[in-house]
Amino acid sequence: MTLLSVQWQGFGWCIMLFLLVVIAVHLAKVIAVGYRTLFRKLPPEPPKIAEKKPEPVYYIVERKKRRPKKEYAEPKEISFR
Repeated sequence: MTLLSVQWQGFGWCIMLFLLVVIAVHLAKVIAVGYRTLFRKLPPEPPKIAEKKPEPVYYIVERKKRRPKKEYAEPKEISFR
């Protein structure tokens, strides 16, 4: 009975140590991120540009050309067998 309780105590201490290490690692990461952003300056806001009236768009259009008239030959006779 005594041996079993010692094993459970060891297991409990292992769990406590694991949780302590996990918390310490996460806390260190959060502190590192916070320290890096502590001295970072925010980018300045871009100046507001007055809105300009949009310029007209001109399309270059090619003039339609007449198709040359095709001269058709006499139709060929087709015979079905």
